[in-house]
Parts: sequence; structure tokens; C-alpha cells
Amino acid sequence: MKPALRAKLDGQALRLEELNGLLSAEGVTRDLGEFKKLSREHGDLSRLAELYGRYRQAERDAAAARDLAADPSMKAFADEEMRSAQGAMQRLEAELQQALLPRDPNDDRNLFLEIRAGTGGDESGLFAGDLYRMYTRYAERQGWQVELVSESPSELGGYKEVIARIAGQGAYSRLKFESGGHRVQRVPETETQGRIHTSACTVAILPEADAVGEVVLNPAELRIDTFRASGAGGQHVNKTDSAIRVTHLPTGIVVECQDSRSQHKNRERALSVLAARIKDKQEKAAAAKTASTRKSLIGSGDRSERIRTYNFPQGRVTDHRINLTLYKIERVMDGEMDEILGALAAAHQADQLAQLAEKAA
Repeated sequence: MKPALRAKLDGQALRLEELNGLLSAEGVTRDLGEFKKLSREHGDLSRLAELYGRYRQAERDAAAARDLAADPSMKAFADEEMRSAQGAMQRLEAELQQALLPRDPNDDRNLFLEIRAGTGGDESGLFAGDLYRMYTRYAERQGWQVELVSESPSELGGYKEVIARIAGQGAYSRLKFESGGHRVQRVPETETQGRIHTSACTVAILPEADAVGEVVLNPAELRIDTFRASGAGGQHVNKTDSAIRVTHLPTGIVVECQDSRSQHKNRERALSVLAARIKDKQEKAAAAKTASTRKSLIGSGDRSERIRTYNFPQGRVTDHRINLTLYKIERVMDGEMDEILGALAAAHQADQLAQLAEKAA
């Protein structure tokens, strides 16, 4: 094991001892937010400490085998013990490196899914509807809850824009690499000459902000307007001003919500989406300040960046960030996304490991 890696692990062991003291202190639960944060860190470091303990035991086993090999009558046994200990050390060092990778603090959060039609007119709106169905089908397969927050239907079906909240274990960690430009190549239903058209949509995956304290919304910085909902919705739609539009004056971010008949509920949902967008903007600004010159393998997450192409005539889906092509477009569009999402997560982890190795060199 490289000295830099061992020094980092020794430092984490000292931090675990410090956390043990903090969590056993009287009154630690007075600040529940801080208590949860410390408890989460303690859980992560406990796993790391357990792995490091097993690695150090394997080191001791290897040292004992070397001493034993000095006795000719025990050499064969000692050699076998040495191979076993060295194999364990190699395996555990790889696990330790993975455990040391920086953890995304948003991974356990729920999320807001935003899909907007882009270039391509009506076909783009239809594609936005297809993407929304793909993500909701995937969420259903995971047992997650999907709550429609806002929708702006397009004329021929699909959406100009649709926003949904997805809640479930690991939702953000699984879908966080989906932000970006999604392109479709297919023959539209309205195309009479069979020509392939190219259209695009943008997808944004935003981690939901904590209900308390994480993003402070100053009422003086908000303009809240009410208006009558438009689009499908039956007789009720044109009778009450239940739809809400919230404008965050410092950033110019605007959120509309008209899905519920309750003005209060629409206001609550709109403020939740606004908090998530502000949190996303703040995190991107912070990341831009501290980003290294080496670009992540997964990409910047810029929503204008084209990340994936769905080619229906060829039956393929291609993720351009990792050069992955799958020839099962119908299954992917029906929510079978694990192969793509797993490959993206693996590529991201490989890039993190490479950066960790560079720092330890």
C-alpha cells in the first residue's frame, strides 16, 4: 500500500474516534440536522475502519508467514499462507480505494425530473413524452413514487415541458447522470415521405433540497402570481385562479405549477422546485470554482451537452460520454435502463479511482 493511502486511512481512523466522542456527548440530539450528518459520517467511516482492520490483519498474517518460512519443514505451509494473505491484501486495498472515493452528499435524496422539448417542433414534444414515460417506467420498476408537479402539453401529444418529483431509495444516485441533451432520430408519424427527422429534448435531474434550512427563500425576493390553469383538466380549469407562478427575483428563476386544484398545494410544490433549482445553481457555481483541469469522464452535466442519441430506424441507443451503444431501443424506452445507468456509474467510479491514484502517487 502506498504511504499516501495509508496516511489517509490512519487519518480517517482518528476521525472515527473523534466522531465516537461527539456522538456520545450529552445533548448531541439537540441539533437533529447536525446529529444526522455526524451519524451518516460515522456509518461511512465505520465501514472503512472495518476494511482497514481486515487489511492490517492480512499484513500481520503475511509477516507471520514470512517468519514461518524460515523453518524448512514449514515452508510449503508458509508459502500457501503467504499467497492467501497477499491475495486478501490486494482485494482489500481495492475495496479501500473504492470506500475512500468522495461521496456525493445528494445521493440519498429524492429528485425533480424536468424535461423540455427543444429543436424539432411537434416531434420534439412527442419525444419529451416518450422520455417521461421511460423515466416513470424505470421508477416503477424500482418501486419509487412519481408525482407529477407541472405539465405543459404539446398540441399533438407529449409535452412542451413536464416536471415530476421522484421519491425512493437511491433515486438521485441512480439518475443523476441523465442531465443533458437527448436526441432522437426517427420517422415522425406526421411525415408522409418516410424521411428521418432529428429532434432533441433537454433533461435536468435536480436533487430535492431539505425541507428545513438548506435553501433559504426570502419572501421579499419572491414574486408570486396566480392565474387560471390552461390545457386539459375538465370544467374546473377555467373557474379558479389556482395555478401559481413563482419568480425568484435575484436569479430570475421562474417556476409554474398548475397540476393541483389547490392553490396552496401548487404554491408548496412550486417552492420545492424553486429550492431545488437554486440549490442546483449554487452547487454548479461552487463546482466551477473548485473544478480541476481534468474533466470528468461523465461530462460536465451541462444541460446543453448532447449526451445520448435514440436512433429508432437502427434500433439503437448510444450514450456518447462512454461510447456505449445498445441495440434494444424498445426495451430501453420501456424503462429497462439498468445497463446504461450501471455503465455510467462504473465509468464515473473508474475516473474517480484514477484521480485518487494520481493524488496518492
